[in-house]
Amino acid sequence: MLQQTQVSRVVEFYGRFLRTFPTLERVAAAPARKVMESWEGLGYYARARNLHTLSRTVRDTHNGELPSDIASLRELPGVGAYTAGAVASFAFERRAALVDTNVARVIARVFAPRLNPKRSRDLSRIWTLAESLLPRTGKATWAHNQALMELGALVCTARIKRCGVCPVSTLCKSVE
Repeated sequence: MLQQTQVSRVVEFYGRFLRTFPTLERVAAAPARKVMESWEGLGYYARARNLHTLSRTVRDTHNGELPSDIASLRELPGVGAYTAGAVASFAFERRAALVDTNVARVIARVFAPRLNPKRSRDLSRIWTLAESLLPRTGKATWAHNQALMELGALVCTARIKRCGVCPVSTLCKSVE
């Protein structure tokens, strides 16, 4: 639900969706139309279709268990690099990079201000940087990824750089 949608918009849908579908197994067992109905009003309906297909794939080819490794996650419908990294890191405490808009902005500003996250070749370099910055363990990676996302959402925002309160300003190559 959070793919390309702000948390404030998702909150009202999330609880209702989980009450209807408390497990991936329940999503898989439901007709696609029911999953779509429960998503109604949230938009980006391909995500609901992908979630339904994903749940059936997990049921049928992974014995009902969501895989924890990035390669297997990437094979699931609707799962790209960011989602695979987020699931591996946050759900399974795996050592996995994730780069969303906020993380890309932070990494570019701090380490490579000449990179533009909107250019695909530069975004690829940002992913490489993100992977090189990962802590050694999955548990530490969980906190690291959370911190990068929060830093980009609250301190190093698209509109305002709050360099005076940034915990990494002494390392930053774009401090004003």
